[in-house]
Amino acid sequence: MPDLSIVIVSWNVRELLRACLASVQGGMDALEVETIVVDSASSDGTPDMIRAEFPWVKLIEPGENIGFSKGNNLGMEASRGRFVLLLNPDTEVVGDALPRMVTYLDAHPEVGALGPQLLNADGTIQSSRRRFPTAWTAFFEATWLEPIAPQAILRHFKMLDCPNDQTLSVDWVTGAALLARQEVVEQVGGMDTGYFMYSEELDWQRRITEAGWQIAYFPAAKIIHHGGKSSEQVAAQRDISFHTSKIRYYRRYHGPLLAASLRVFLLVGYVGRLILEGVKWLVGHKQTMRRERVLAYWQVIRSGLKES
Repeated sequence: MPDLSIVIVSWNVRELLRACLASVQGGMDALEVETIVVDSASSDGTPDMIRAEFPWVKLIEPGENIGFSKGNNLGMEASRGRFVLLLNPDTEVVGDALPRMVTYLDAHPEVGALGPQLLNADGTIQSSRRRFPTAWTAFFEATWLEPIAPQAILRHFKMLDCPNDQTLSVDWVTGAALLARQEVVEQVGGMDTGYFMYSEELDWQRRITEAGWQIAYFPAAKIIHHGGKSSEQVAAQRDISFHTSKIRYYRRYHGPLLAASLRVFLLVGYVGRLILEGVKWLVGHKQTMRRERVLAYWQVIRSGLKES
């Protein structure tokens, strides 16, 4: 049985994935590792690159873009390691991060999953620790009200009151790099496939904590995360997926009334942004950019932010 199974769900980020796999390969000396890439019908030659340059990778090709949750579930079902690392393709493992994380979990049986410290490409620390969102968080975090949000709400949610260099018990960590015990996967199951992308790791870790496990933020292991390189290829669909997933989460954990209120609130915000960008477009200010934004906002509004 391998020590570690690494699951990477990839879509049209061949060059970033190449760097990711090279970094994984460089950190495999101290562990028995299997690496699984689930390629969601990339059109940039990703599968050919994997077969030619990384023959030790197990490649799964479902034949369509099945999303982050389904892709990770496919990878986890195929995994055999004692631990499973869900890793984004736009990441790079730094040094001995992999054995450090495995050693920590081996030494702390109460911890079901952990996240390393994420770094931006310039080496600065990326915010990745979180407390579970509250009803207030729903309306202020990543919405049009965020610029005027009470800072205490966002500081609490993002754990900005805690040191970056200290191992902490947290509610959840962002999903760019998330290590879990195989035992946890077997106990709580995979990710909820009702989330195509976004909020799936939040929901999954909430289920893990409800099953009695702890989640740890572990800064002694570091991973570079370039961030959003798959989703930025489809801006409107990214926004639709982000907000419908957010609404799904709040419906599950805070009830249908709050979820319905949040959906209306978000749509009203997009109507306002569409009107503002439309006026700027009509007066001739950066028309190409304004037109693209108007079309993207209209797609979001037309979707109704309803789950498919």
